[in-house]
Amino acid sequence: MTMLAEQVDGVIGVDTHRDTVAAAAVSSVGAVLAHAEATTDQRGYRKLLDFARKQIPGVRCWALEGAGSYGAGLAAFLDAAGERVVEVCRPKRPPQRGGRKTDAIDAVRAAREALTAEHLIHPRRRGEREALRVLLATRQGAVTATTAAINHLKALIVSAPDDLRAELRGLGSKAVVSHCARLRARPAQTIEHRMTVRALRSTAIRVQALRAEAEDLEAEIAELVEAMAPELLQLAGVGPISAAQVLVSWSHPGRFRSEAAFAAFAGTAPIPASSGLTTRHRLNRSGDRHLNRALHTIVLVRTRVDPATKAYIQRRVSEGKTPREARRCLKRAVARQVFKLLENRSADDLTPAEELQPAA
Repeated sequence: MTMLAEQVDGVIGVDTHRDTVAAAAVSSVGAVLAHAEATTDQRGYRKLLDFARKQIPGVRCWALEGAGSYGAGLAAFLDAAGERVVEVCRPKRPPQRGGRKTDAIDAVRAAREALTAEHLIHPRRRGEREALRVLLATRQGAVTATTAAINHLKALIVSAPDDLRAELRGLGSKAVVSHCARLRARPAQTIEHRMTVRALRSTAIRVQALRAEAEDLEAEIAELVEAMAPELLQLAGVGPISAAQVLVSWSHPGRFRSEAAFAAFAGTAPIPASSGLTTRHRLNRSGDRHLNRALHTIVLVRTRVDPATKAYIQRRVSEGKTPREARRCLKRAVARQVFKLLENRSADDLTPAEELQPAA
């Protein structure tokens, strides 16, 4: 396996923050050449690029911490400038309490980590992928707020006056929300009754607004997924939200070295858990849990509607596996299926000139 140190003349390690970034130029053997600091704007990014060109004029690479958060702007700027960028995880803390910790030291650690890493992490792309991510995050926020508002509404009903509780008894969740949104207080009623009606109506209207917001965002997500990867939606059990999460986590072709690496990233790679006369594998609780949940949702839908999936589970259960272990195997198979579909589709869409370009 070829290490990064054998491919470049040096690495620019960057420790990112909200308003400033600290950079360190490190040679291919790990020697610190120089340090620099800059602001997180276009002027600061150009200053860092000039610094890198001066310190490492040959083949270089950038190692960024937080390329998807505080370092997103710098990563996009460097990508547009044709620079090679990799992402590094947060450096490990010093083993001793008295260990030194500064931004400049963290920048050096980031560069040296990239030089010695067995597998480099390519930053996620922006553009359509980032548009999909922000829509997903905003929809999830609306869904979470809806759940909280519904729970609050139910708590209000529990302690509401008897006549209000009798009025709402026996109604389903949607019917309760609709009924509470139409409640009106009368002057002749007690202040407790009037204020409870006010609280119920306000909470119910909030639930309706959040549901409408989530539905609008889901419609936009579906349109974007249909434009980016329509064949993904043709797979059994794959809906717009699950497909969107797969695209956001996968990002672009070449980011993962193999489908096994993608499965490990998704937390679907089996982990040996054998002992004595027992030979088995257990669930992987690491990796991208949002992607893992999307794959889990696909498996659950397939177990309800897909005859082939039902037959597979029955066969695995008859072999001695539990239904949970059978679903674990299915999640691994789904990860392999969606990865190969996206990688092959992307390879087919690339022109000969694009195929020669390195992954960002």
